[in-house]
Amino acid sequence: MSAVPSDEVFEAAASPLRLVRESAPGLFWYLTEPTRCALDVGEFVATRSMLRGAPSGDGHPVLVFPGLGAADSSTVMLRRFLASLGYEVHGWGMGRNIGPTRRTVDGMHALVKKVSDAHGGPVSIVGWSLGGIFAREMARDHPHRVRQVVTLGSPYNMSDPVQSRAMPAFALFSRLHIPREEFPPPEATRPPIPVPATSIYSKTDGIVSWESCVEEPGPRRESVQVSSSHLGYGFNATVLWVVADRLAQAEGTWAPFTAPPGMARLYPRAA
Repeated sequence: MSAVPSDEVFEAAASPLRLVRESAPGLFWYLTEPTRCALDVGEFVATRSMLRGAPSGDGHPVLVFPGLGAADSSTVMLRRFLASLGYEVHGWGMGRNIGPTRRTVDGMHALVKKVSDAHGGPVSIVGWSLGGIFAREMARDHPHRVRQVVTLGSPYNMSDPVQSRAMPAFALFSRLHIPREEFPPPEATRPPIPVPATSIYSKTDGIVSWESCVEEPGPRRESVQVSSSHLGYGFNATVLWVVADRLAQAEGTWAPFTAPPGMARLYPRAA
């Protein structure tokens, strides 16, 4: 089980939809991440009334995984929003996400099994950045326990380390990670994720290259472009609406995301 692509993922992939070139996130977007994140938080506060109109849930359990270096405290607003829509929402409960340590890997497997068994049905997983890569691996390992996966700025299709400015931070914790031989093959070399998957990405993401977050089109999988900072995905109103819309789909059904009338202008045209 891997949190980030292993060494092999940095080799060119054979898929015709792989990147023509690898590039780092824009320097301007990187330098303005804190400021833009603050704006995303402000937008969340200003659009609370609008978000009350987001699709309601059916009460099924939703797990929320934080990004690298973050803990459940970073997803409080996202989890409260989902809980207000009627979901049984769970943080991951493993402290700060420092990558695929043995405790983290075993803990996520145990969490998926515990919540799924307690509910008597599959869980949905929302993963932010590195948390989204974790979420996809949980879906691959437990396809009958995971209902769907929604990722927020998760570079699971990364083919070169330059595509993530978080790689130096990840490397700091690498000595604590599971052995390299336990990492799965690169995402691009494997069959599509076996559950419905939505990848939310932003071309103004200053931490990871947006190209590394794009899902290859196909049945029950999609990419939805938004305008957000990387640090602000969990607070951005357009992101929250997409998450709510995706989770509200009845179990066993799926259709691509379509922005509601009056909001279409808020979503950039997809890549």
